Amino acid sequence: MARRGRAGRVVVALTLTLVLAAGGYVAADAYDVAPGVLTLDPVAEPPEPFPTAPGAVPAPDPTTTLDQLDPAAPVPGAAQVQALADALVADPRMGGSTGVVVADVLTGQVLADADGERPRVPASTAKLLTALAAMTALGPERTLPTTVVQPEPGRIVLVGGGDMMLSAGTGAPGEANGHAGLVDLAAQTARALKLVGTTEVVLGVDDTLFSGPSVNPGWKPGDVNAGYVAAVAPLGINVAKTREAPYPPRFADPALQTAQTFATVLAEQGITVTGAVGRASGAGALEIGRVESAPLREVVRYALHQSDNTITEVLGRLVAVEHGLPGSFEGATTAVLAEAASAGIGTTGAVLADCSGLATGSALPASLLADLLLLATDAAHTELLPVVLDLPIAGWQGTLAERFETGPAQGLVRAKTGSLPNVTSLAGTVQTQDGRLLVFAVIAEATPVGGQITPRATIDGFVQQLAACGCAVP
Repeated sequence: MARRGRAGRVVVALTLTLVLAAGGYVAADAYDVAPGVLTLDPVAEPPEPFPTAPGAVPAPDPTTTLDQLDPAAPVPGAAQVQALADALVADPRMGGSTGVVVADVLTGQVLADADGERPRVPASTAKLLTALAAMTALGPERTLPTTVVQPEPGRIVLVGGGDMMLSAGTGAPGEANGHAGLVDLAAQTARALKLVGTTEVVLGVDDTLFSGPSVNPGWKPGDVNAGYVAAVAPLGINVAKTREAPYPPRFADPALQTAQTFATVLAEQGITVTGAVGRASGAGALEIGRVESAPLREVVRYALHQSDNTITEVLGRLVAVEHGLPGSFEGATTAVLAEAASAGIGTTGAVLADCSGLATGSALPASLLADLLLLATDAAHTELLPVVLDLPIAGWQGTLAERFETGPAQGLVRAKTGSLPNVTSLAGTVQTQDGRLLVFAVIAEATPVGGQITPRATIDGFVQQLAACGCAVP
């Protein structure tokens, strides 16, 4: 192929030489063999004008919406729904203390109340209260900073702002867990230090955003040792997991472990940390690096889908700090209940020992959870829609991925689960076959010995009946 190309060029060159030698340069120009202004080709049409793009305008802010509910969809008869609730309470598979409330979303009408006013152990359905408080106090777009500050030359401090889902590597923008990365923070920090000729530093960590004990005295030691929850801190890597597993052991001191990892990452960026990493204050110091968590809505969604006790406790403490209260267990539970009351939810009889529902001592009425869900589905409070929309969907997501996989409720239930020894709860929304959206809350706090399988299946059966209910009043 290469030889044929060279021969072709020789032929062209010889032809051009003959034409020029005959004095035919003008002709050569006209025939476009030689360079020049003459040509025999037809005159080309003038080109079309270059298209101009329309003026750029800012896109509107995204809004959270629900499909319009059909007000003409038949409302299930209260007598029929009450009969279903009474049967659930009386079912021996539920034990001796169950509360049930069912209400219609569009009207707020209570269709069933079976001992729903009595406070009971909520287990993880208590996370609904914390989620609502985070939305009202902090807002869905708030992010949590992790910063590096320099109090003086040669000394830096890693400051926690509430993100216990840092990545030890680079950040993953599409994820809630791992959204912000220590490698990114270290790169910023190293760049700032090297600009002033610093390559050795002393590193401290400031975790004073939160206060009080990091482990709730109401948590059973076995639950802590099993990895169901971590010590609560204002910064941590991958929720303080020691390895990747649903419930692995957790680092005892998430903030210090994060700072030690950061020292290693800094070394990879050419900055040597001298001495041991310890605690230090970063108040008022010059900021030289910052990464931000995912927006709070994504953090709340993660906590609800995974039923993550640790992240829920972090959210509660952030609500407390927002209110000017101590970022402690007591401050958090006080702030969360105050937010619920401010939103118009009756909190009489409600007690929170922690924000996740794991500690002994919490008690909530099923009616409170139903009222919360009604408020979050109210068109007048669209800012609260994430509390409902981001719940796991039956047969698909999170803690409901393996529930309601068949039957009329499949894909039509959004709910928060709750499980403790002898406690089973479920609260959320269900759409009936007639197209009516209902909220429901079930709390059973004295289920028989034998585990979660039987009471959970019994509650699921009740919700399936609600979904299948063609029991509208004529």
